[in-house]
Amino acid sequence: MTPTPAVRRVRALIGRGLAYALLLAAAAAVLVPFAWMLGASLKDNNEVFTVPVRWIPETFRWSNFVDIWSRIPLSTYLGNTVLLSTTITLLQLFTGSFAAYGFAKVRFPGRDVLFFAYIATIALPWQAYMIPQYIMMQKAGLTDTYWSLILLQAFSAFGVFLMRQYYLTIPDELCEAARVDGLTEYGIWARIVLPLSKPALASLALLTFVNTWNDFMGPFIYLTSNEHWTVQLGLQSFIGQFDADYAMMMTGSVLSVLPILVIFLIGQRYFIQGIATSGMKG
Repeated sequence: MTPTPAVRRVRALIGRGLAYALLLAAAAAVLVPFAWMLGASLKDNNEVFTVPVRWIPETFRWSNFVDIWSRIPLSTYLGNTVLLSTTITLLQLFTGSFAAYGFAKVRFPGRDVLFFAYIATIALPWQAYMIPQYIMMQKAGLTDTYWSLILLQAFSAFGVFLMRQYYLTIPDELCEAARVDGLTEYGIWARIVLPLSKPALASLALLTFVNTWNDFMGPFIYLTSNEHWTVQLGLQSFIGQFDADYAMMMTGSVLSVLPILVIFLIGQRYFIQGIATSGMKG
């Protein structure tokens, strides 16, 4: 028996309601830790792990956001993190987009085999080549310098994959017409393909910046001097041998999240568009 239009509308409303309920539950699961972190940043240290959990502090300690700057050199840590994140992001945008153009728009023998071999490196866990990388940087005298992290993270197989998938949505006829007009491959990449790739570039920039900003293990392995530490390493300053100042850790965590939040809010339109269109054609 065919459902009546009224029954179909009711079913559609129920399905939409269930979908919204699932989305709200998923959003709550993601946001609850951030809400706890924000509440803990405004408490005394001995109030952070009270049972039952007190989401709203009895007394808001706004002074935590002032005191933290004198407790640790947070401005230095933030500056180091900005420097590393910005440099690595710009390099990955250049190398990723340039290599992706070759894999997407330039025909040469073994192109697809080379591309898939390069992309297959994504499946290798970092722990498998972590020690050889460190030995290489140590022998080159680059440990405890930013160059070790910059050189190791300047190239990204994922970035090449993301940009290539987007480039495949750009008609080949545009490149062919540019070649007929006398443009070199470098000119086509710089003057035609890149201007059309803002959404994909924004997506790659945001993903790379966030990943570098939140990286702990890389700086932990290669940066030993306190003046070179990033904010993720600097938050360790609140962990002592016998106790830890968790309230200050949460305050520093809130401050470290704010730049990422601002960047995402500014570039979310391009980010969503880039992620959506990068999977249109493979």
